[in-house]
Amino acid sequence: MRRLLLLTCMAGLLGMPAFADSGPAPEGGASRKEAPRPPVTLDDLFARLKGAKDDAEARGVAQLIERRLDRSGSDTVDLLASRAAECLRAKDFPLAIELLDRVTTLEPGWAEGWSRRATAFYLLEDQTSALADLHRALTLEPRHFEAWAALAHLYMANDDKGRALAAFRRAEALYPRMGKVHEAIERLAPDVDGRDL
Repeated sequence: MRRLLLLTCMAGLLGMPAFADSGPAPEGGASRKEAPRPPVTLDDLFARLKGAKDDAEARGVAQLIERRLDRSGSDTVDLLASRAAECLRAKDFPLAIELLDRVTTLEPGWAEGWSRRATAFYLLEDQTSALADLHRALTLEPRHFEAWAALAHLYMANDDKGRALAAFRRAEALYPRMGKVHEAIERLAPDVDGRDL
């Protein structure tokens, strides 16, 4: 208290306001605080991903997108999904699917829940269910580049090169610098589209 009183007295002797905020507003009445910037939307992030100048920038933006897609909006669902991820790491695929069944029941509009269950089905070697869940995830979020890449790999496993190429191209259109997607397209394109003479 004595320190505050001392500062106030010193400021008065020097002809200065005691606190920075008690002075007059800058000319023109402008506030010292900057206007808050609007939040970055998922649309903004996907546009930045498409226009990334190098791989490092693309990876950083892709991680931001993945973090947004990872949010279900429900603490309960996030906890169930986290437990399912632990089960997948422990190779307890049936329990992971059981937990992810609850996730998709509680939050049927969360694309990532369907994508994660597709992974569990794939690891359990149930490709039909994995394909169905990936299609559901992509219906909910058509820009889910990881789901497109996973779908392409499933089609490749079934020797459906035409659909695999189309899915890889969708992934590349969303994330042009995504890992080995471009190489996969270059390998598949001659078989599907024909070779140049």
